[in-house]
Amino acid sequence: MKQKYSIFSIVRNAIGYHEGWQEAWRSPDPKAHYDMIIVGAGGHGLGTAYYLAKECGVRNVAVLEKDWLGGGNTGRNTTICRSNYLWDESAALYDHSVDLWHGLSRELNFNVMYSPRGLIHLAHSVHDIQEIGRRGNSNYLNGIDAEYLTPEQVKQWVPFINLNTRYPVMGGLLQRRAGTARHDAVAWGYARGADALGVDIIQNCEVTGFRIEENVVKGVETSRGFIGANKVGCVVAGHCSVLAEKAGFRLPIESFSLQALVSESIKPKIDCVVMSNGIHAYISQSDKGELVIGAGSDPYNSYSQRGGFDLIEETVGAVVELYPIFSRMRMLRQWGGVVDVTVDRSPILSKTPVKNLYFNCGWGTGGFKATPGSAHVFAHSLAGEDMHPVAAPFSIDRFNTGALVDEGAAAAVAH
Repeated sequence: MKQKYSIFSIVRNAIGYHEGWQEAWRSPDPKAHYDMIIVGAGGHGLGTAYYLAKECGVRNVAVLEKDWLGGGNTGRNTTICRSNYLWDESAALYDHSVDLWHGLSRELNFNVMYSPRGLIHLAHSVHDIQEIGRRGNSNYLNGIDAEYLTPEQVKQWVPFINLNTRYPVMGGLLQRRAGTARHDAVAWGYARGADALGVDIIQNCEVTGFRIEENVVKGVETSRGFIGANKVGCVVAGHCSVLAEKAGFRLPIESFSLQALVSESIKPKIDCVVMSNGIHAYISQSDKGELVIGAGSDPYNSYSQRGGFDLIEETVGAVVELYPIFSRMRMLRQWGGVVDVTVDRSPILSKTPVKNLYFNCGWGTGGFKATPGSAHVFAHSLAGEDMHPVAAPFSIDRFNTGALVDEGAAAAVAH
């Protein structure tokens, strides 16, 4: 039984110099067989295991991670949560996530630091104005909050913004329910919740292949030996195409390194998220006072988790142009994450050509914001015979039928 976090448990443990806290999750040895195996201990994978155990009654579950929990893209993103996507299918999935974000800390009894501070998507051209107008109308029809802002209204939200840049700010699209969350806390909260329900979280256990008999998956080969399972769900972001090839099929995915950086800490200055496609940068401020800055992905395929200086220079130049007030600040650290990009910039939540083998991937730069919604519908898909209705449009079959969900414009600046 996990200890409940509360003001009383903090006071009680303070008396004992905080030496009596329980471990947040166990480190068990793998069993010989599980009902379900989830490959990948990021937010999506851990969340899937949590909802399998809590809502679907499937508790004989293992989450396998080749490195450490949350060490992949979950810990290497810019923490943005939003649902202002264009198509009905995307709107249903991402807004389901936003709804879950709002109550996630209470659900997990773990503070994921969700902050619905609002997000502004800037427009710098006639084309941008038309795009955010179309998307805003689509959001409205899908019951998603969206407000068009004039340049003057953008200035009210961000007083120090430079409206008269080389690409003047001509307006913006505001989603007030959007915001940020603490990426590490999301992984830790789901891990703690899943572990309390009996899920085994096994770190340093790399999946090296699949055991498939008569086109039915029977389990996974790992660096710690074979582990059997009735069903296997793969949630490994940028390395999903590598795992798919081990199972004998290919995914329509390319992997790129996506860069981000943070500045030195300053007092609270920007209390919303601001994105710009035209100038190619987005920015928010963390709880520690750092400016969290992101931009585009590398123009070539890569599995590197390091950034390149050319893209950093472009990103910082764009930020300084939009926000001259930050021109003398110093970069504190930078990093890269491996993003998996599909041709229509939408994810894959799907059965595969191998029976009982499922993949949840292709999120590109949209993975973190979709974490709770993706995990929830993927868990119900694994537990049932058919894919969850919200997940069904994102089947791998759409690349054969042509029923794409093209989110190239709304997916963000990285595409």
